[in-house]
Amino acid sequence: MIEHMGKRAKYALRESIHKTSEEIDGALMKMAQGIRDNQDVILKANAEDMRLAHESGMNKAMQDRLLLTPERVEGMARGLEATAKLPSPLNKVLWEREIREGLVAKKVSVPLGVIGFIYESRPNVSAEAGGLCFKAGNSVILKGGKEAFYSNRSIVDSLRASMKESGFSQDLIQLVTDNSREVTRELMMATEWIDVLIPRGGPGLIKSVLENARVPVIETGIGNCHIYVDAEADLLKAVPIIVNAKMQRPSVCNAVETLLVHQDVAGEFLPKVREALSGVELRGCKKTVKILPDIQEASMEDFATEFADLILAIKVLGSVDEAIEHIREYGSGHSDSILTENRNHASKFTREVDSAVVYVNASTRFTDGGEFGFGGEIGISTQKLHARGPMGLEELTSNKYILEGKGHTR
Repeated sequence: MIEHMGKRAKYALRESIHKTSEEIDGALMKMAQGIRDNQDVILKANAEDMRLAHESGMNKAMQDRLLLTPERVEGMARGLEATAKLPSPLNKVLWEREIREGLVAKKVSVPLGVIGFIYESRPNVSAEAGGLCFKAGNSVILKGGKEAFYSNRSIVDSLRASMKESGFSQDLIQLVTDNSREVTRELMMATEWIDVLIPRGGPGLIKSVLENARVPVIETGIGNCHIYVDAEADLLKAVPIIVNAKMQRPSVCNAVETLLVHQDVAGEFLPKVREALSGVELRGCKKTVKILPDIQEASMEDFATEFADLILAIKVLGSVDEAIEHIREYGSGHSDSILTENRNHASKFTREVDSAVVYVNASTRFTDGGEFGFGGEIGISTQKLHARGPMGLEELTSNKYILEGKGHTR
């Protein structure tokens, strides 16, 4: 199956190489309208996925990731429109130099090629990833989770129909409809047909891809995100920041999972946080439990866990250095924030915390391609090669060098 899809994907790239950026953007606008026109079909398909999820006992946080509403469908359409309005990332001269008299070298941005994208739960990612890969001149083979099978199929069918109407090959966006492990392994091994593999999902999926793939992988990481409340934090600002980071959408990877609080403000601050985080299960270190005696004591495993749920681990510590050390030990390199009015502490934190996105006095929920103005994201990379942080159009390109001479020899 993957060999057949890969051949079609490569042929579709050759067919589309002469398309202009205006034609690509027009197709994206048509895709957006197609999503709107097919809203009822998409919601009906999602209702079937939700029924099966409920029957299987899927937890509420994961059901929230799976659920589509009219507002979320409209969000998919708007994301495609936003992507269409961004400048093309292709054929940009990134570097130019005359390396010999009359011999000019240029570094130019080009597509990555055929992208294999393995992801879980959130069906809106189908539109987001498909649109971004298409805009950046790539083909994409989508492999969604079985829990979103009907939703993903209806969304991709809509995208492909709009592409055909716009004069593009439908094979630029393909969906793997076989949910077997054998086909997933085939995708991970298809070095002849897939240029790069991007996984997006939970720790189990990421680990499986990293351990089994022969295709080069851009690692997107889990989100064990931290907020550190410094001794010199503005506590009035801190409470709503933490509420937003934990409660606005707890199932996503940029939600805060561990709250670190300086011991000088913990006695005053933690009761305020508990009151504001109504409905959130708190698990604290021994010092935290002395202040909030009715909460559960946290285990070491809790501090290493991405809960993706209304659960928050809390630790009281003595300095910004201790906070940095805790993040080094337990963090996932995703998103971490310091709340402080001390510029020296803020500078130290941003310099020494080695995460893809580091914040000062802000919620971690802004780690998002849409919020960064990328039109969306295909994932949030926690690696350091090629791409790091929210991956938008620029991260879905590579480069080649073009040399123009006048009969030069070496």
